[in-house]
Amino acid sequence: MRASFHGEAKPIERLFDIAVRGEPVPLISIPETPLALKLVQDRADVDISDPAFDFVRSIRVFEITYQQRRNRDGDCNSWGSVYMGTYGAQGDYSRRRSSVSAVPAASDLAVPADCRDYRHRSVFVEWRDYEGSYGHEEVHY
Repeated sequence: MRASFHGEAKPIERLFDIAVRGEPVPLISIPETPLALKLVQDRADVDISDPAFDFVRSIRVFEITYQQRRNRDGDCNSWGSVYMGTYGAQGDYSRRRSSVSAVPAASDLAVPADCRDYRHRSVFVEWRDYEGSYGHEEVHY
């Protein structure tokens, strides 16, 4: 006795048929003509120097690592590392060393006045949109 299936098979049924019957798997066709790739380095592929694109240059990225703790002798030890990244006239990104005091107040970084155990590690991004409204986002990791 034979049974046949008419209609569109579910994906799992089709995979089972391919595995059991050993049917060749269709490959994705690749165009015969070579694709021309253009490598763009260190800049946007369009001119964004116009003041209309100032919102791109307003983006600042802060990589923040800070910790403090009291050691066995009772001394307060603190350590911080902050890098600030900005975008230039053509969208080129640059990053330089900065300081904890340069981190915007909108960040969750809150260095305690007393010397208690405290750790903070995040990337904080701030910007002004095309209308000049302030925005920010912080990701802790």
